[in-house]
Amino acid sequence: MDDWKNRLADEYRQTKERYEKLKAYNNKCDIDERLNDYHTTTKNEARRKDVDRMLRRDQQSVMGEYLHVLELRAELHGITL
Repeated sequence: MDDWKNRLADEYRQTKERYEKLKAYNNKCDIDERLNDYHTTTKNEARRKDVDRMLRRDQQSVMGEYLHVLELRAELHGITL
């Protein structure tokens, strides 16, 4: 396989691994949030957590889109991921 094809496959695997870890973390945070009592946090702390969670979800979404682009390129060039 050409060198660039190997790099594309490596990039996909590395991004996929990071995406799955972030997704698992976000899922855990969502579960923890539903189980925790918010009455113990101040409004600023709660707001900061909300913003951080939204940003992590945005990051997960963008990573998912990037993985999709890598998958399309791999398919176009016959690269097995």
